[in-house]
Amino acid sequence: MRAIRQPNQRKSFRVRDNLQLYLIMLPVLVHIFIFSYIPMYGILIAFQNYYPGKPFLSLHGTDWVGFQHFIDFFNGPYFGRLMRNTFLLSFYFLVFGFWVPILFALLLNELKSGVFKKYVQTASYLPHFISNVVVAGMVLSFINTDGIVNAIVKLFGGTPVALNTEPGYFPAIYTITSIWKSFGWSSILYLAAMSSVDPHQYEAAKMDGANRFKQMLHITLPAIRPTIFILLIFAIGNLLSANSEFILLIYNPMVYETADVIGTYLYRDGLLGGNFSAGTAVGLFISIINFTLLYTANTLSRKYSDYALW
Repeated sequence: MRAIRQPNQRKSFRVRDNLQLYLIMLPVLVHIFIFSYIPMYGILIAFQNYYPGKPFLSLHGTDWVGFQHFIDFFNGPYFGRLMRNTFLLSFYFLVFGFWVPILFALLLNELKSGVFKKYVQTASYLPHFISNVVVAGMVLSFINTDGIVNAIVKLFGGTPVALNTEPGYFPAIYTITSIWKSFGWSSILYLAAMSSVDPHQYEAAKMDGANRFKQMLHITLPAIRPTIFILLIFAIGNLLSANSEFILLIYNPMVYETADVIGTYLYRDGLLGGNFSAGTAVGLFISIINFTLLYTANTLSRKYSDYALW
C-alpha cells in the first residue's frame, strides 16, 4: 500500500520539489524587502516634526504631533486642486488609454505577414525605452509657438497658440503622450495571453462560417479577459498616482491650474522645501487611498467576474 504523507511531510516535499523556483524568486524577494519594506520605518516621521539629524524614536528628541500634518494638508489651499488634477489626469489615461493596448494587440494578432508584424511590434515598443527627459523635450518642442503642431495649425489657416502655457491643453497633451509611450509595451501581456489560444478553436470557427471579426470577438477576446480584468484592477488602484516625473518635466507655473498633482507638490514642498514630515504624511494618505481603491476593485471583480488578485 502507498504510504500516506502527513501535512508537514507534504509541505516539505513541495518545498524540495520546487526548490529551484524558490531560489529564482529569492533575489526578487530580497530586493523587495530591502527597498520596499525596510524604508516603511520612515512612515513614523509623518506623525512628527522631523528634521534631518533628529532621531525617529527618542524620549526627549522626538517631537510627536499626531495627525497635524494630515489636517494641515486637508485644510490647505491646494488640497482641492491637487486631488482634482491627480484624479482627472489618471482618469483620462484610464478611460482613453486602457483600451488602446487591447485594441492594438487584437489587430496585431490578426496580421498574416510575419515580417510586417514583427516590424510593427518592435516599433510600438520603442517609445517605452525612451527616457522621460527625451520625451519631455520632444513634446515641448512640438507644442511651442514655432513647433510642428502650430506649423500644422498655420497650414490650415489657424492662429498659433503657445500650448505649453495654456492650462486647458495640458490634460490632452499629458494623456496623448502617455498613451503613445506605453501602449506598445502594455500590449505584450495581451499578446502573450493570445498565444495560448488553441489554434483548433479558430479552425472549428472557420468551419462554422465565422469570419475574422467573429473569431476575434468570440475566441480571442474571451481568452484575454482574465488579463484585462487583472490589469484593470491595478489601473484603478493607481488612480491617484499620475506620472509625476513626466509632469515635472513638461509643466510650468502657468499651467499649475490643471497640471499640478500630488507628486509634483510633494517634490516642491516636501523635498525642495524641506518639509519631510508633511511630505511623508501626504504620501501615506495617498497610499492608503490607492490601497482602498485596489481592494475595492478587487472585491467587486471577484464578486461579479470571478477574476481577482486574491
